[in-house]
Amino acid sequence: MKVLGVSGSPVKNSNTDRAVKAVLEASGAETEFIKLKDYTVAPCQACLGCVETNVCVIKDDGIELAEKVKGADALVIGGFTPYSTLDSRTKAFIERLYPLRHKHGFLVGKAAACVITTAVPRGAEGLPPAGDMGVNAIQFFAMEEGMDYMGDVMLDENVPCVKCGYGDECSMSAVKMLYGADATVESVGIRCLEDQETALRGATELGQKIGSALTAKLSDKE
Repeated sequence: MKVLGVSGSPVKNSNTDRAVKAVLEASGAETEFIKLKDYTVAPCQACLGCVETNVCVIKDDGIELAEKVKGADALVIGGFTPYSTLDSRTKAFIERLYPLRHKHGFLVGKAAACVITTAVPRGAEGLPPAGDMGVNAIQFFAMEEGMDYMGDVMLDENVPCVKCGYGDECSMSAVKMLYGADATVESVGIRCLEDQETALRGATELGQKIGSALTAKLSDKE
């Protein structure tokens, strides 16, 4: 049984990457990790050219990735939340799985889960529920495709303003908007997955849940 992990984060060895890999490792299954930055995946054109073939008409890496998903038993999707919703790379990847739907439902019954990283503090008054919106985008995709949604992990991510060099002086800096009038780049610091015990534990438990589901599914086939 194989678990495919996909990360939409463009940052090298990002929190999103490492969290997805933690889920994969805990599954105990054969795994493959894909970083979408290494591929060219255009968004769906809504042309319905894939209805008869179950293959997209856009000749880019989206075709290869859809075939990898088709061949996997579980899919873990990792994304982040720029402008308070799921990032465009991850969204385009999801859209390009649409050809697998027609007439056959190639995703039906596959296990699905998600990892979302967000810089927006959860429950902060006056701020959008960015993390929840990221999770919902993936969870509802899985629901619409008939997948078995296993759950999600949400962790704190770094707003770019803490790294750009102008986070304390720029009038457009999100540091104070997100973390309060007295917040500074130094006080906010850098958020790392390894410092977030709840998220790490959640990733491990989610991976184990996926592994158990796949083992049970394999037993049923035998």
